[in-house]
Amino acid sequence: MKTKHSFSTLFALICLSTGSHIAQAHEYEALIKAKKYAEVEKAVSLKLTTEPNNPDALVAKTELILIEGKENRLDEAAKIAEQCIAYNAKNSECHEALGNVLGTKAMRGGVMSAISYVGKIRDSFKKAIELNPNNFSARSSLMQFYLQAPGFVGGGKDKAKDLIVETIKISPSAGALLQASLDLYEENFDRASSVALAVNTSQSESLAKHQRNVLSNIGHALISEKKMAQAEKIFQELCNRFPDSIHGFYGLGKTLQEQGKVKDALPHLEKSLAIEANANVLYRLGKAWQSLGDKVKAIAAFEKALSFKPELAKKTKADAEEQLKALRG
Repeated sequence: MKTKHSFSTLFALICLSTGSHIAQAHEYEALIKAKKYAEVEKAVSLKLTTEPNNPDALVAKTELILIEGKENRLDEAAKIAEQCIAYNAKNSECHEALGNVLGTKAMRGGVMSAISYVGKIRDSFKKAIELNPNNFSARSSLMQFYLQAPGFVGGGKDKAKDLIVETIKISPSAGALLQASLDLYEENFDRASSVALAVNTSQSESLAKHQRNVLSNIGHALISEKKMAQAEKIFQELCNRFPDSIHGFYGLGKTLQEQGKVKDALPHLEKSLAIEANANVLYRLGKAWQSLGDKVKAIAAFEKALSFKPELAKKTKADAEEQLKALRG
């Protein structure tokens, strides 16, 4: 499994690790978490009319653009993050927001784009941590950077290990979750799982989010390795620990579907969709209904998947279009 990832894969992993680009806690985080995006947009606009350089509002504005998923607004988001830094140079979340935006630009732009942004992305996360050592989402993003980026652009396993040691001094729990990410990178799935599951995050929402993302990464890696029984256990644990999150139900549905257990997968995928609609869930629902012979529901799911933003990855999108054409034909 251990392969040298492309730059685009690197930034996909960074974006995943940050929890859909949501930065450390700010005034609008609860509303964003509740997906009340129109309410956030209104509140942010109102705030910026009286305080045009308010850091919470500027960070939230970048997050809204990233959630919207329109590539043509990424330059705007970068300028907003840079404005946030220019007027709030000691605000950790402003620097993290820039790292998240540039990471997304690099992911969408391909290899050359990634090379041009890679130093700024690394430095943005490092600065965010320097300003707020308890910014665990930035620590998670920097960890993924060190594990996936080549040494000539500042990556490397030794730097990842140093970050773990440094993090343990501040928070043993956060350090353990970073260690689990390193174990996963080294394909030690059993240790990665046991370390991540053992962390008590009940007193910290930020760490709970980090744990959820690490466990989800482990689960999907286990699927890739065809270790389905282990993957099921991880995703079931995610369902139990985070019943309001899409991660466990989507992962469990995917695991069962990959084993041909479509009827068993369906309720988990539907539960996932009820929690949070996204293109990947809709695509898998389309495949499930197609397998079960319900053309009407399959067509509807594929159509929604193809129109959803952020959109499907190119390979998945092409397959959805092909399946939809076959179903209509």
